[in-house]
Amino acid sequence: MLDQGAPPQQRTPQATGLGARLMRRKPVERLVAEGGQGEGGALRRSLGLWQLTMISIGATLGTGIFVVLGEAVPKAGPAVTLSFVIAGLTALFSALSYAELAGTIPVAGSSYSYAYATMGELIAWICGWCLVLEYGVSVAAVAVGWGEYLNELLDGTIGVTIPDALSAPPGDGGVFNLPALIVVLLAMAFLLGGARESARANTVMVVVKMAALVLFCAIGVQGFRSGNYEHFMPLGMAGVSAAGATLFFSYIGFDAASTAGEEAKNAQRDLPRAIMLSLVIVTALYVLVAAVAVGAKPWQHFNDSEAALAQIMREVTGQSFWGTLLAFCAVIAIASVVLTVLYGQTRILFAMSRDGLVPKVFARVHPKTGAPRANTVIVSLFCGVLAAAIPLGRLADATSIGTLFAFALVNIAVVVLRRTRPDMPRTFRVPLSPVFPALGFGFCVWMMGSLSTVTWVVFGVWMAVGLVFYFVYGHRRSRLATPES
Repeated sequence: MLDQGAPPQQRTPQATGLGARLMRRKPVERLVAEGGQGEGGALRRSLGLWQLTMISIGATLGTGIFVVLGEAVPKAGPAVTLSFVIAGLTALFSALSYAELAGTIPVAGSSYSYAYATMGELIAWICGWCLVLEYGVSVAAVAVGWGEYLNELLDGTIGVTIPDALSAPPGDGGVFNLPALIVVLLAMAFLLGGARESARANTVMVVVKMAALVLFCAIGVQGFRSGNYEHFMPLGMAGVSAAGATLFFSYIGFDAASTAGEEAKNAQRDLPRAIMLSLVIVTALYVLVAAVAVGAKPWQHFNDSEAALAQIMREVTGQSFWGTLLAFCAVIAIASVVLTVLYGQTRILFAMSRDGLVPKVFARVHPKTGAPRANTVIVSLFCGVLAAAIPLGRLADATSIGTLFAFALVNIAVVVLRRTRPDMPRTFRVPLSPVFPALGFGFCVWMMGSLSTVTWVVFGVWMAVGLVFYFVYGHRRSRLATPES
């Protein structure tokens, strides 16, 4: 039986057997035709190349340098610069696949939608569930780091800090991380105003953070000591790959840009450009800042600091002013990461809800702002509570494994779509396909293997919960499951 409610090219055969139902695919034409449509309203196409690039940079630049550098350096030593290169190279191969698919299927669901069109509903659900982990936990992880820099700023300006009981989660000496919750709620307030207004605020914050990192390099290089690089790889290649896997969660920015496919003015042209441009800019800044930071401070002295750059500025200059200035810029910079990643999370759930796999409330769009308000509030409250209650290190690794798994699937999806729909118009094509997608898939699997056993256990439990939810709710309510859909 066919889906009689859609145009001929969008109709989907109604599968009968369980295996066939799990493998049912959503036609590309239907994905694109439904773009922007939600419950009670539609998303607005208001974003150009500049805004899309800034969203991608905003979601990426800041987290790995301002927050997670202090977590990664003790794992890799001075070779953390190599860890950034490896993470960037892994991201590059996957970004090429994202660029092709974003130009071909410009929709809000990102890799979830790409998997739905190429590998079937069950794989799409698994990918979407990974993205919920990737984005939701990433917002929480970044929010935790924001609180550290806020304390640095308060200490440098008025000489007080927020007590540990209210600025650290249980297990890190606190009771409740209030600053982390606050920054998520501030991002929620911006997002409720609509995509265009959020993009404007993000652009200002991105410019501030890029200027701050350039300033750090200019001042930090004055404290550079070549002796800090004498034992370049003290913990071996295993340490380098482990640090790279932890840092990889900093590269989800171009995925966030791809979730804006239904709010871009010319998504097929601008999304591939924004993805590649942002990745080049971010990777270059990451490597440069990491090289200066390790050169200015012995790697043994990082001690898991979550405000490492501000501390280095203060130590190099011997003055509190520069460290305080960097802390101020970091507060703005990290807030932009929270804003743009939270944006990406809401749009992925919007797409999954429109397909019937999660409740309809996530697809409701406010007619005046064009924003999914209920979706934004629910996701923000969840991420805020998570940020307030869980330590940073565990959050970062959980985000990395979800990101790597989703990226691995995207590298498969681009090859599958080339085989099944070779004549589709593509505004960008991955060079040397399927070699580059295969390399992207291989790098993702290798870096996943570098993560801790605890991270894998958490990931396994998350996947199990997701599969239960799918078979109890999504499998039965999928819009592809009913003829009238």
